[in-house]
Amino acid sequence: MKFYLRTYGCFKTSNVKKKIKRKNRFFVYIVQCRDGTYYTGYTNNLNNRINLHNKGFGAKYLRGKGPVRLVYVKEYRYYKNAMTMERYIKKMSRKQKEKLIKNYSHSFTL
Repeated sequence: MKFYLRTYGCFKTSNVKKKIKRKNRFFVYIVQCRDGTYYTGYTNNLNNRINLHNKGFGAKYLRGKGPVRLVYVKEYRYYKNAMTMERYIKKMSRKQKEKLIKNYSHSFTL
């Protein structure tokens, strides 16, 4: 991180390194819609996202298909990993998603 120190009318640059503590958690999730279809997404605030989906916001696909039910969730430390997994799951067939959901252990509670 660079910042400028004002010293007697001139500016000097100084490099300051700070340790960044990552508190972020990213979630890949699958919800089941009222009509039985599945929707996959990722977020950093799972409770808020599920509430948004149930209110009809958050994803155009889910508008009018609520209420949704959370059937799968996995936590990641880095958003890039979560995005990659989301894309991977979205490319799966319905049968593959059902197998993933069936093998999922419900260790995560809201």
